[in-house]
Amino acid sequence: MHPTNSPADRLAAVGNQMIEIHLWLSAELARLRAGLDTPSRDLRAHCLTFCAALGRHHTGEDAGAFRLLAEQVPELRPVIANLITDHEVVAGILERVEALLAGDTAVPAAQVRGELDGLAALLESHFRYEEKRLVSALNALTGRPGQAEELLGLTVPPQVTD
Repeated sequence: MHPTNSPADRLAAVGNQMIEIHLWLSAELARLRAGLDTPSRDLRAHCLTFCAALGRHHTGEDAGAFRLLAEQVPELRPVIANLITDHEVVAGILERVEALLAGDTAVPAAQVRGELDGLAALLESHFRYEEKRLVSALNALTGRPGQAEELLGLTVPPQVTD
């Protein structure tokens, strides 16, 4: 039997994996925003895929990593509450973007751009705050090895070249 917090009980650098996910999501959002100048069905699909990935990530954090952190590091509960509030605001933006992209009419690029610009500003602040406050604690989490994807909602997909 291993003592609590032994290497065998530690998760593998969940905080570092969260940073990788944040970098990937930020890069995807930048690509999405750059593609708004040439609206197409591909843009709509890319946008909906991005919205789903970001939503899965935040849902995974709320139900996984944040729940574990609240149990193992109770002093982080106020930080976690702030981050969950941010997740709710982000979810509202994602719902508006998805509504704008629904239907068969042309994508209203100016409205989508406004929503994505606001999302980019919020996520930049949110990601930095989350990383600054949680990475060390996430890297010290205990649980079953290989649980990171479950705790963070997704893994960074392999790099695809255009």
